[in-house]
Amino acid sequence: MTLNTQIAIIGTGFSGLGMAIKLKEAGYNDFVILEQSDDIGGTWHQNHYPGCACDVQSALYSFSFEQNPNWSRMYAQQHEIKAYLKHCAEKYGLMKHIRLNTHVAGARFDEANQRWTVETCDGPALWAYLQEKGLKPGERLDRTDKELPEFSTLRADILVSGMGGLSTPAYPEIKGIESFTGKRFHSQDWDHDYDLRGKRVAVIGTGASAIQFVPEVTKQAARVDLYQRTPPWIMPKPDRAIRPLEKRLFRVFPQTLNAFRQSIYWSLEARVLGFVGNPRILKLGELQARRHIRNQIPDKALRKKVTPDFHFGCKRVLISNNYYPALAQDHVDVVTEGIREVQGNTVIDQQGNERQVDCIIYGTGFRAQDPIPAGMVFGRNGQDLLDAWKDGAEAYKGTTVSGFPNFFMLMGPNTGLGHSSMVYMIESQIQYVLDALKQMRRQQWSSMEVKPDAQSRYNASIHAKLGDSVWQTGCKSWYVNENGKNTTLWPGFTWQFRHQTRRFDAEQYECTGAGEIVSGDEPALAL
Repeated sequence: MTLNTQIAIIGTGFSGLGMAIKLKEAGYNDFVILEQSDDIGGTWHQNHYPGCACDVQSALYSFSFEQNPNWSRMYAQQHEIKAYLKHCAEKYGLMKHIRLNTHVAGARFDEANQRWTVETCDGPALWAYLQEKGLKPGERLDRTDKELPEFSTLRADILVSGMGGLSTPAYPEIKGIESFTGKRFHSQDWDHDYDLRGKRVAVIGTGASAIQFVPEVTKQAARVDLYQRTPPWIMPKPDRAIRPLEKRLFRVFPQTLNAFRQSIYWSLEARVLGFVGNPRILKLGELQARRHIRNQIPDKALRKKVTPDFHFGCKRVLISNNYYPALAQDHVDVVTEGIREVQGNTVIDQQGNERQVDCIIYGTGFRAQDPIPAGMVFGRNGQDLLDAWKDGAEAYKGTTVSGFPNFFMLMGPNTGLGHSSMVYMIESQIQYVLDALKQMRRQQWSSMEVKPDAQSRYNASIHAKLGDSVWQTGCKSWYVNENGKNTTLWPGFTWQFRHQTRRFDAEQYECTGAGEIVSGDEPALAL
């Protein structure tokens, strides 16, 4: 079966839904949104582990055009954010455009027709196939396998990826893990049917997800072994319930909610001065983080284990009020030696110490360096996007890639943040894409593709700025790839990115079709 549409959007998180809402407002109605899961919400549907919450204040972690006066807390929990996204989809009439349980197996640019051919299949059927074959999400599929689910074809003029960089789980390579006789799962695929009460649990990883679910696990498990490669810097979480009077004020006088939102935005923007401008400013944050450790962990040996030895801010700074107290409990052991191998139900660390466990939980995050899996997006001459990114992901303004016409990414390379709300960045990119589509319609272009030199100049300016940042001070983090290249973060104020994406700069593109072919050599914007 083959369907035709003007615009295909992948994902129903903030990116996909935000793009769709603005398309409808601009008069575009011929579009579909492809979602592999059985419900909308993106990462806020996929991640549902105990304690799951946002680490950016709710008032800012939401659309500027759909502010919510009814958040229950300063930092919303997963179920509340998902409900907010569902509200947005229903309010703006997106449900009829959404195709749930639809996995995008591959998208290929058809040069002859200047369109994208997108192959999809049934999401649950594919998940069952992966489990049966022992494959992980994101692995390249053998398309000759007759057991693969049946594929359908969708043709679209424009392809928009709203998948983001935190969608494909990362799993560590552990010798003998297949021999493990107990239960194991990634935090994104939390098994709520598995009863942790009285169990011996091994948690691998101490990132943003782990510091949220570990305190919940320790409430049930008989013993928890936390395998820590590198401890994170953690600050107190200034969370509290939003008072009924405050909610009423926000509802009756929406300008007060907007003022509250703006105050949060500018307070977070100030952090950039330390991350990029003058890392010495971050010493104040480090002092507060060290005080947080002293206040919550009485044992000096444990304090030493959880105190980082890298610059504050080099890795993502986390926030929590209950993580350190959870580690200080008698039935919790922080293991810093690393895992050598697994034999049956025994985990053996690098020192040869053996620990029997009933369950292994991966808190190992996501494959942020590969925001789009291999074998999924193919541009001109059949080039795989991941092959184009063999030296590290890069895009023009984090949105378009040379060699991939009519393809836009939201939350693409170097649009991530270490200090503020990604929704702000997403809205900036949406404006850029909308302006591109408007010009495309007005000029009757059949394709638009960023010029290679424009992309190169832009990324050179990005990495020159990153070189002076705290993120390049030597720690190992998911911000930086194996070659030491930071392909993840935006090295500046978010308002600078919005200024750059305020209009579609057609002079940086090869635009062909019925209208004028645009060519020029104006320099790409620098930071």
